[in-house]
Amino acid sequence: MRRVTGARLALSALLVTATCAATGLAPTAAADSRPAPRPPASAALLDAMRRDLGLTPAAARERLADERRAVTTERAARKAAGAAFGGAWFDAGRGRLTVAVTERRAATDVRRSGGGDGVDVRLVEHSAAALDAAKNRIDKFKAPSGVASWRVDPRANRVVVDVVAGHRGDNDVSAFLRRARATVPVRVDTVPEAPSTFAAGTVGGDPYYTGNVRCSIGFSVHGGFVTAGHCGRAGAAVRGWDGSAIGTFQGSSFPDNDYAWVSVGNGWWTVPVVLGWGTVPDQLVRGSAEAPVGASICRSGSTTKWHCGRLLAKNETVNYSDGTVVHQLTKTSVCAQGGDSGGSFISGDQAQGVTSGGWGNCTSGGETWFQPVNEILQRYGLRLHTA
Repeated sequence: MRRVTGARLALSALLVTATCAATGLAPTAAADSRPAPRPPASAALLDAMRRDLGLTPAAARERLADERRAVTTERAARKAAGAAFGGAWFDAGRGRLTVAVTERRAATDVRRSGGGDGVDVRLVEHSAAALDAAKNRIDKFKAPSGVASWRVDPRANRVVVDVVAGHRGDNDVSAFLRRARATVPVRVDTVPEAPSTFAAGTVGGDPYYTGNVRCSIGFSVHGGFVTAGHCGRAGAAVRGWDGSAIGTFQGSSFPDNDYAWVSVGNGWWTVPVVLGWGTVPDQLVRGSAEAPVGASICRSGSTTKWHCGRLLAKNETVNYSDGTVVHQLTKTSVCAQGGDSGGSFISGDQAQGVTSGGWGNCTSGGETWFQPVNEILQRYGLRLHTA
């Protein structure tokens, strides 16, 4: 059985008691992303947002409230716009969501869906569905190492391709860009280095291990936890920080995707929390409502602990430095390092995804991608363990 501190044991017992006391309530289903009522932000969360986002406690509380409203607004706007939906993004400076549409009629419908408050509407040429379809065609191209990633950018209303600095003039990169431009309007951005996955050799901490690889737990599900697929293959045994057996990888997908789930047994148990590793208190998980582009987001991992940043893009295809390609990742400005793979991305109390990889580090900065948690839950028919 895993050893826990007295504080963590007390929290685990409290959560188990609260869960059992809710007689007649079923666990949150994979497809249920309705946000639960938000408790006041903890002092530690506010401190992390001050450190990483430069926000005062009052500004952080206001940001979290605005983002909470934006989640609900985006869901209603997407439904109101229908086929004319062109994407959405959150403007942190103004605390408002912008929704792109391809028809004026849809713009009126979206304004009505948002009650005219907290939502701006922009007319664009291409629908989100059309851009996603074009990106899916680019996904079939073989990407050279000088191409880091590509994604749909709703603000630009086009596909954005990130090229590693110094490789823009490479013949194979130029050929890739020509093919992409023949498919859809493309903007080319430059990034300082190619992303890589964040698995690491065996070191100390509060991780899980498979073979000689150390990774981080993502989110508890009923029967186990979800994590990154590159951390282990189906059937691989998993050990805890103390070397005791936890369980087994029941499903794993990498490359193409980067997700997996591990069954839990041998005296281990799951609770609906994201660990703060002593940097911040453990955070309760209450659902998996997807945050919009532009929202603040935080990450927990066994190497670099707790860090926050912004959600930069969704549905990005990443070409990792070892040549593996992963689709449908979400890009963030949060830093990470080796051993953080599989760890939790959370927005407020809503689970967002598990760490896949990135570039940079938590000293000089960088960017990190995660695999959205709802996709993992739906793929394996899992239920998120929530408070």
